Amino acid sequence: MYELLSQVDEIRLNFSQGGLLYMNVTLACIMFGVALDIKPEQFRNILVNPKSAFIGIGSQFILLPALTFGLVMLLKPPPSISMGMILIAACPGGNISNFISSLAKANVALSVSLTAFATLSATLLTPLNFAIWGGLYVKYQSAASALNIPIRIEFLEMAKIVFILLGLPLAAGMAFAWRYPETTARILKPAKIISIFLYMTFIVGALVANLEYIPNYVLPVGVIVLLLNAQTLLTGYLAGTVARVSKPDRRTLSIETGIQNSGLALVLVFALFNANGGMAFMAAWWGIWQMVTGIGLAIILARIPMVRPVSSCA
Repeated sequence: MYELLSQVDEIRLNFSQGGLLYMNVTLACIMFGVALDIKPEQFRNILVNPKSAFIGIGSQFILLPALTFGLVMLLKPPPSISMGMILIAACPGGNISNFISSLAKANVALSVSLTAFATLSATLLTPLNFAIWGGLYVKYQSAASALNIPIRIEFLEMAKIVFILLGLPLAAGMAFAWRYPETTARILKPAKIISIFLYMTFIVGALVANLEYIPNYVLPVGVIVLLLNAQTLLTGYLAGTVARVSKPDRRTLSIETGIQNSGLALVLVFALFNANGGMAFMAAWWGIWQMVTGIGLAIILARIPMVRPVSSCA
């Protein structure tokens, strides 16, 4: 399989300045829409019922990046694919996780609280995790030195970009919701639908712009995405099982840990890593595949009865 990926490190994807601007604006609009639904009580839920929330935070920001690094060292894919895996694991949860949690009859209140925390803390934790685990990979893998990824990963530069792409739209969305609560209530549902639509055009657009590369890499990259996705979903569920939280909470932890913001990952690839092909393929294919597995898993879980009722908060 890796023979098919032998040239992926050298690929630089095609994207015009207009396309890059569209990606940035789209991500900002998505995060603005997410912020409209962030409320102070979502953070109070974490403090009132902390066990499942703390397990979820630890699963997403500690266990997931560490286990992904372990998977990278086990599989030993090409450097650009490896760095793409680490970048995905460093990103916050995706904005569709609340919808998938609802489909799965999981603890939606916990899902919303974890998404809110992950989104707001991503400005610090995403660049921090990528700097730690990406730096370790570059340090111990000599092949990465030939890649167009800097040996010294710039934490502050990534933090600045994440703040611009996530922090500013989130602040604007929360301020709008506080200032205009009635208008926010009217536009919230359409904003969520538009966000999902923009997310898909965002990912599909990146793939369509580079159709010439897809036949050679869709299968081998897809296999790695499949393995990484299985790991992310299992990480949250097993963490909840070991901690003995309720079954609805375990479902939520699995979904929150398994659904990552691939849009942010894709933008960072173009902004910081010279449109590296392997990293971008991982981010784009991840964005599509996680929706398929997330929704499919939710439909299956919804048909499995639970003895314990869904708790109201966590």
